[in-house]
Amino acid sequence: QQTVGSVYDLQDTLRSIDGKQYPHYKNLKGSYDFDAFRLYVDKIQSDAYAPPSRFRARVPMSKAGFPKGSYSPNLEIKLPSKRKSPSTSQGVIPTSLSSIRKIALADFLSRIFVTHQDEARRRGHQSRGGGGWHSEKGGTIVLLKPGQHVIQRTSVIVTPEYVEARFTVALPARGRTVLGQWAYEIFTKSIPYIVENSLLFSAIDSKEMWDHIHSIEDQEYLRESLASHDLVGFVRNGAILPRESGVSDLPMKSTRESKVIAFESPESMKITLPLIHGKSLTGMAIRKGITMIVGGGFHGKSTLLQALEVGVYNHVPGDGREFVVMNRDAVKIRAEDGRAVNSVDISPFINNLPFGRKTSSFSTPDASGSTSQAANIMEALEAGAKVLLLDEDTCATNFMIRDARMRMLVEDKKEPITPFVNKIESLSRDCNVSSIMVIGGSGAYFDVADNVLMMDSYLPYDVTKKAKQISRKTSTSKVTETNTKFEGVSSRIPLTSSWRNLGGDRGKVL
Repeated sequence: QQTVGSVYDLQDTLRSIDGKQYPHYKNLKGSYDFDAFRLYVDKIQSDAYAPPSRFRARVPMSKAGFPKGSYSPNLEIKLPSKRKSPSTSQGVIPTSLSSIRKIALADFLSRIFVTHQDEARRRGHQSRGGGGWHSEKGGTIVLLKPGQHVIQRTSVIVTPEYVEARFTVALPARGRTVLGQWAYEIFTKSIPYIVENSLLFSAIDSKEMWDHIHSIEDQEYLRESLASHDLVGFVRNGAILPRESGVSDLPMKSTRESKVIAFESPESMKITLPLIHGKSLTGMAIRKGITMIVGGGFHGKSTLLQALEVGVYNHVPGDGREFVVMNRDAVKIRAEDGRAVNSVDISPFINNLPFGRKTSSFSTPDASGSTSQAANIMEALEAGAKVLLLDEDTCATNFMIRDARMRMLVEDKKEPITPFVNKIESLSRDCNVSSIMVIGGSGAYFDVADNVLMMDSYLPYDVTKKAKQISRKTSTSKVTETNTKFEGVSSRIPLTSSWRNLGGDRGKVL
């Protein structure tokens, strides 16, 4: 077992390698005890231009001081009585809820760590030099910055025994020469400053921490409660769905030129759901079955669907999409021209290919739009998807619909593709799989939709009755396979022999 060094041992090593060639940094590999934490040097970069070195800072929980309730399961949670699950009175709760506080705390600490690593950089603890060959370079400490979603990560670990942060350090150099004195400042000033201000309960805002944990726990509880209300999704009133830009996941903010419209549920779809922490939320219920989202261009159809796509994740307070939740088994479906398909049964949608080619175990290195979309749906069903999300902008038109005029020109027996509109009802009835679709260019789905939602100037309106009236008055000559059971969902197991490890032994901190 490797001996644990002290800060003085670290200083002696850095003094001895100062000015030597960069590979001498490898002498630092090991662990060192500081006053509040133990520092692990796991991997040293080969030179100043290689990927940075990997470090861990571990604080014993006895010193970190976080309350046990901040990372332990909340055994007082009681799910709605209609839910068929183990009784919470016996202390058994869903896995997602039993681990959510630990995930939320680790996420919160990750964000605090990133704030202080940036502060350390601004204070000048790390930045030096211009980056040229003969200039000083390195010194950057980086823990991966979390996005707007709260997910389980490996960048910060919380256990009953310790709190651990995993980060990288670009060890400083001039050319390929070790800068020992600067490295010593990083080890003894920058890293302790960041760790002691982000991984100790006494150093953080406890109210902000608990607000973060409770918000994430309430979102997870709301998602777990959907099934007991026969829902697949929920959008809270007041949610801010638009994003800052196409390359930013931050919420859009109002300006003098434009005002951000907060979401408001139609009265007919409104529901109030209880949360854990003494309050309830009102918003729009998305019920099981087939839901259409219609409306003119630029009125918010895709914005709503995109918010539902990421509703399988919890969001940080202030994101605007917190408490916009979806069934965790929801999957976005799209066409992917050119993708490879391997042994997928696409026969429910594509059959009777020329020359008698079978589609019950279909493979191709270069799928068309319709074939790729059929494969994506079947793979999603194999994986246990319970909600399919589709946007006509990213779907293959010939897979979604086939109108009467085209049927008159190309007979059904000569068309291998069975449009999605012909299968969506049996998919809901036989497989209990709901669909939520953005459709702005065809009314063919009015015949099969259970709910039709129209987005108008970024506000939703329930137009189901009007859509059904239109459906009854007009005929689309749709061939509906109402009596045909949806079949073809098989169980496949990937062969481990088909996997290739392209990353070697390199780990990835998320």
